[in-house]
Amino acid sequence: MRIVSVSENRSVEKRVAITPEIAKKYIALGFEISIVEKYGEHLGFKDHDYKELGVKISNNEVETLANADVIIQLGLLSEENLSNLKENQTLVGVFNPYANKEKIEILSKKNINVFSLEMLPRITRAQSMDILSSQANLAGYKAVIESFANFEKAIPMMMTAAGTIPAAKVLVVGAGVAGLQAIATAKRMGAIVFATDVRMASKEQVESLGGKFLTVVGSENLETEGGYAKEVSEEFKKKQEDLLAETLKKIDIVICTALIPGKKAPLIIKSSMIDNMNSGSVIYDLAAIQGGNAEFTEVDKIVVKNGVKIMGETNILNKLPVSASNLYSKNVFNFVSNLYDKENKKININLEDEIIEKTLIK
Repeated sequence: MRIVSVSENRSVEKRVAITPEIAKKYIALGFEISIVEKYGEHLGFKDHDYKELGVKISNNEVETLANADVIIQLGLLSEENLSNLKENQTLVGVFNPYANKEKIEILSKKNINVFSLEMLPRITRAQSMDILSSQANLAGYKAVIESFANFEKAIPMMMTAAGTIPAAKVLVVGAGVAGLQAIATAKRMGAIVFATDVRMASKEQVESLGGKFLTVVGSENLETEGGYAKEVSEEFKKKQEDLLAETLKKIDIVICTALIPGKKAPLIIKSSMIDNMNSGSVIYDLAAIQGGNAEFTEVDKIVVKNGVKIMGETNILNKLPVSASNLYSKNVFNFVSNLYDKENKKININLEDEIIEKTLIK
């Protein structure tokens, strides 16, 4: 069985799907690994690092893909490469089936098995494969670092002979994996942290990290069986807006992390709220690529409104590509190990396995 991976479009994606450490594990499992030249060089993973482990290095991307049994990527291949795939190949990555429905349907008609890992069920057995959690952890951490770097005041309280500098106040909107990591990071750096989420189950987690949870009445049932936030009613939105509008008057930094899988990000921070924030405040919007939680968010720009900086990026993980690649490649290895029938040395698509059934895009 041959596993291959080719370079992503590095202008939008710097992560790689197979690190040398994980290549070694695949080979120990019985796979043959092939990658293209300079695959991980931009991250310090040299070709000879892979070669020493027994990985085959190719200078022909088309040929590499043609000879693959399993192709592991971050996102979808280019249209040209997709058109050259063969029947019965297996494609593993993060393919956003909602946005790429037509392309994936074409692959399915060619009997190509497409596994999109953001569709993993939230069950205990899938935790080691959970790419959303591993990558969101890093995103939440980095969002805090980026926003603090753009905030022109000190973060922790400082007592000096000249007077006291108060601690910065941070609000985290959405207390999922990214939000909880943002809370923990901001607290470690000395900020006073508040958080809000439509899921009341988040309250205990927020408080365990030292954050103060802002409670909106009626939050109890706004959680799906899979642990994600539901879309909220108009009545709830009004209550949430009133609470946020009042809170934001005293907040210095806002980290927005609220997302609904497969849908446009909910607009939470409205123009009128931003008008009442203190000049010099910062909003970092992790939901920017899905439309943003804050009004005026633009991808890869710092927009200034009423003295408030509003930031959002296409892919914040490009600022932590080595750490992100290490975690992603481990997640995918665990997923492929679950797919692999070691005895018969083949990919076994067992649809009675919830992990396989949920991630296979039909």
